[in-house]
Amino acid sequence: MHLKVNDQVEITTGDDRGTRGKILKVLRDEGKVLVEGVNRVYKHVRRSQKNPQGGRLSKEMPVQWSNVLLVCPACNRAARTGAKLQEDGSKVRVCKKCKSAVGTIAPSHAKSK
Repeated sequence: MHLKVNDQVEITTGDDRGTRGKILKVLRDEGKVLVEGVNRVYKHVRRSQKNPQGGRLSKEMPVQWSNVLLVCPACNRAARTGAKLQEDGSKVRVCKKCKSAVGTIAPSHAKSK
């Protein structure tokens, strides 16, 4: 999964299809991501001291990571990504459409002699 917090993504399936948002949280164990403004549900809250009026709270729920695509900042399109090994030993994400580097995955490894 080549998705990180603060990445711009586009939803590919479901009610929010075509919506773009920023990743707020990545849940690697569950294979889900929390995207800003997407998959909103209502949580009914009882009156309490913390919430004296009660009512319905709108909150975001996680989306399956396979239902989002990373938006490439160079071509501004949702595209699949791949990994490419650089000459200095670092690994970067690469947009499959425009072949530009999107961000680093792993830093370069210093070889000890």
